[in-house]
Amino acid sequence: MAYPGPPPATPPPAGWRPPLVVQAPPPRALPPQDLPHLDDAEQRARTLTYGVAMISGAIMIVLMLVLCGRALF
Repeated sequence: MAYPGPPPATPPPAGWRPPLVVQAPPPRALPPQDLPHLDDAEQRARTLTYGVAMISGAIMIVLMLVLCGRALF
């Protein structure tokens, strides 16, 4: 059985247009960035992250020593 092809398309009536949607206003301008303040905030966040990582690493080392000490002795 041969494929007869797609059905013929009927063109839309003359003067037909899709419905017009009201255009949204352009976005407003963003406020300027305070780059020195952003750098300071990033440095504080990095310090806090490193501090939390060091404390949690120290706790994990102590726990490993305690657990290995219990297993060996």
